[in-house]
Amino acid sequence: MNIIEVKNLTKEFDGFKAVDNISFDVEEGEIFGLLGPNGAGKTTTIKMLTTLLTPTSGEGRVCGFDILKERDKVRNSIGIVFQEPALDNRLTGRENLDFHARLYELDKKTRQKRIEEVLEMVELKDKADIIVRDYSGGMQRRLEIARGLMHYPKVLFLDEPTLGLDAQTRRHIWDYILKLNQREKITIILTTHYMEEADYLCRRMAIIDFGRIVALDTPENLKNILGGDVISVEVEPAEKAFSAFQKIPWAKKVTQHNGVIDLNCEQGEKKIPLLMKIDQKELGFEIKSISLRKPTLEDVFLHFTGKTIREAEASNNEKNKKRMRRRVRK
Repeated sequence: MNIIEVKNLTKEFDGFKAVDNISFDVEEGEIFGLLGPNGAGKTTTIKMLTTLLTPTSGEGRVCGFDILKERDKVRNSIGIVFQEPALDNRLTGRENLDFHARLYELDKKTRQKRIEEVLEMVELKDKADIIVRDYSGGMQRRLEIARGLMHYPKVLFLDEPTLGLDAQTRRHIWDYILKLNQREKITIILTTHYMEEADYLCRRMAIIDFGRIVALDTPENLKNILGGDVISVEVEPAEKAFSAFQKIPWAKKVTQHNGVIDLNCEQGEKKIPLLMKIDQKELGFEIKSISLRKPTLEDVFLHFTGKTIREAEASNNEKNKKRMRRRVRK
C-alpha cells in the first residue's frame, strides 16, 4: 500500500525549475531516500510534500490526503525534522517536547506518556531536564527526531538528518532511525547527500540531479546495474589509456575521472592479470596502480549523471550563484 504518491510534481522559482516533473510512490512502513547533491531539489520536494511550499504543477498525496486541498490533514499526519535546528535552546529537552505536543493539542496524560516513550527511544531520558544549549550536536538531533514523533505521525520526514555530525555520531543516528522505523512501524522519508547513509538506511531511493529523478530502485539493484566488480586504474596519461581500455572486450563499461579509469566487469580478480599484459610502452601510457572493489552508489551516481556528487554540488552552487546575480541585476 502506498502512503505517499507523487505525480509530475514541479516547482519553479522565477523560471528556474528546482523540481522538474518528478513522480514516485512510497510504500507504507518503508524507509525511502532522496539522494542527491546540495541544490538538486531534495529539500524543495520535501517542503511541497509537507505543505510548506505550493507546487507550480503536479499532484501529491500523503497518507491519502491531497497536499493542495487537504493541507491541515497532511500536517496532522506527518512529523518533520528540518535541516536547520528548530529547538528552543533555552528550554530543557522535556520542555521542548511538551511544547511541541501542546501545539498538536495532546492532553496532559497523553503528553506525559509520549514524552517518556520518545525519550527512551532516542536514549535521552537521563538528559531530559538539561537545557538544550548544553546538548551535543548529536543529542540535539536525537531530540529533534523525538519531537517529530510526539504526535504519533504516520510519516516522518528527515531532511539531511546527520548533516554536520561526525562519523561516529552519524552512525548512531542511523541506528536510531532504523529502530524507530521498526518499533513505531512508521514510514520514513529522508533526504541525504551521503552515499553510505542512503545505502545503509533506505529500502529504496530516488537519485535526484538538477531537479529530476535519474534513477529509482533499491540500493542493491542500482549497484547491480554496473556489473559485478570495478577495477580502478590510476594511469598516465589517462587519455591514451582510456582509448585503449575502451577496446577491451570483457569490460562492460569504461569511465574516466580525474586520471583514474574504472572498468566494470565480472570476476575482476581474473581480469587484472589480463590488464597487466597490455603493452603499455607501445600504447604510450603507464599504469601506476590498480585496485579492485564492488560498485558503490558513488559509481551509480557517476554512471547516471556523468559526475561525482561533489562535482554536482559544485556545479549546482555555481548555477545558483549565477541565478542570484541575474535576479540582483533585474
